[in-house]
Amino acid sequence: MSQPESTSQAVLPTWVDSSLIKGMLRGIERESLRMQGNGFLSQRPHPVALGSALTHPHITTDYSEALMEFITPPKDSIRGALDYLMDIHAIVHRKLEDEEKLWPMSMPCMLDSSDDSIPLAQYGSSNIGLFKTLYRRGLGVRYGRRMQTISGVHYNLSFPDHFFEALQANESDESLRNLSLQDYRSHRYMGLIRNFIRLTPLVMFLVGASPAVCQCFMTGRDHQLLPLTRGTLYTPYSTALRMGRFGYQNSAQKQLGIHYNNLQDYLEGLQKAVKTPYKQFTRLGLEDAAGQPIQINDHVLQIENEYYSLVRPKQVPEAGETPSQALANRGIGYVELRAVDVNPYSPIGIDEHTAGFLEVVALYCLLQDSPALLSDEQDIIEKNQAEVVNRGRAPNAAILENGQKYLIEDWCAVHLARMQPLAELLDAAYGNNLYTTAMKTMQIRVDEVDATLSALVVGDIRKQGGMWHFGQVLAQQHAAVYQAHQLSKKTTAYFDELVQKSLQQQQELEQDSSISFAEYLAQFR
Repeated sequence: MSQPESTSQAVLPTWVDSSLIKGMLRGIERESLRMQGNGFLSQRPHPVALGSALTHPHITTDYSEALMEFITPPKDSIRGALDYLMDIHAIVHRKLEDEEKLWPMSMPCMLDSSDDSIPLAQYGSSNIGLFKTLYRRGLGVRYGRRMQTISGVHYNLSFPDHFFEALQANESDESLRNLSLQDYRSHRYMGLIRNFIRLTPLVMFLVGASPAVCQCFMTGRDHQLLPLTRGTLYTPYSTALRMGRFGYQNSAQKQLGIHYNNLQDYLEGLQKAVKTPYKQFTRLGLEDAAGQPIQINDHVLQIENEYYSLVRPKQVPEAGETPSQALANRGIGYVELRAVDVNPYSPIGIDEHTAGFLEVVALYCLLQDSPALLSDEQDIIEKNQAEVVNRGRAPNAAILENGQKYLIEDWCAVHLARMQPLAELLDAAYGNNLYTTAMKTMQIRVDEVDATLSALVVGDIRKQGGMWHFGQVLAQQHAAVYQAHQLSKKTTAYFDELVQKSLQQQQELEQDSSISFAEYLAQFR
């Protein structure tokens, strides 16, 4: 097996200094299921004491009424984002009812045999609220509700405009120098996205933490998973089953041909998908026997957000804009890194090491050359992803690149070495050693595969006698951390205010519906 080359050129241009990085912003979205005391998925509604899931900016629900989502605003430091996320967890913990706890892992807690026991998120009686619930009903009809109970962490990251201005000024290609800043920024972000896709096996290997599933998750599905303990299934060397074929999958999307070679084509691909009927979904029908809608439409994608990807270009929508319209109008404002498992050992699902590592990876992806990502290379990347997901910790696990096979540890080590100057640059920008420490942590996982999160999870599940028992232990430990966390009077008052404000906003939306839901829905069919 070949050894990957260290590098033929410096990753960090000589003219880049730490001042150009200042102004980066990051925000975190963390998902977590509410779990009953018996370990099963909560059947209770979203706690009213937390406000409206429809209009609250930081505490909402994802697919299920029991799947909570916590969203930080953009922050100017990793510590600031993590601290804010901890505040949200502490607030939520204090409002949970009937001794419910937050499930600490990506793969779900105990599920009943029936999909109907997974309650859809409810957003009230406004047209937008009913629409959001219907979208989720459609996902369940199309793919089953179990898949939608998987949790993850989304890491949102932007670089400052002055950094892009400096990059553009140093371009050798005249056509790139002549672009508007908005178009140039989008061009560079799309390059980042392509390179991040190429490096997803690295991310899955180093921060993957879903090597096992509760047996109940596989109800009604064919699989080749093996028993780890009673009630828990796994594969011996897996890293992130959440990212594999038992995770988020949409076979209909394979035909879309959506790519990230330029923003225009990406947006056109999305628009085509939300307008193109798909036979399999047409056969499901639009209404049930009682005449109630069961999906928004029969198109490949009901709405744009249905398109699942490992990384997304994003722009903050203004009033009345769809995500695509925001991107078309103002270009890419930030990227959303989605290939990240919940870290079960962290009470907030992510720690400084993962956050620092992701930011180094993103900067690396931005600065590296990023040729067009064509179908042949995409096929190889998907094979590499499957290899890491299913057997990334195996002694002979290998990455295929440029027609050569490399042992995964060798491949990872080369990339980490190339990233080192970037970690040092980020440390200099922020006046700390957070980034180089994060890279040291990742290097330890490369040097000793038993130090990876996935290996630790397998060992602890075995020690605790099952995934459910392990999850219960962690949930209890995390609850103690939330309870002990000191909330400032200012923070408490702010979140109390948001509860009332969000409930009022929902009420206003429900009173404001000038057309029926049937008329509202017709716009999307």
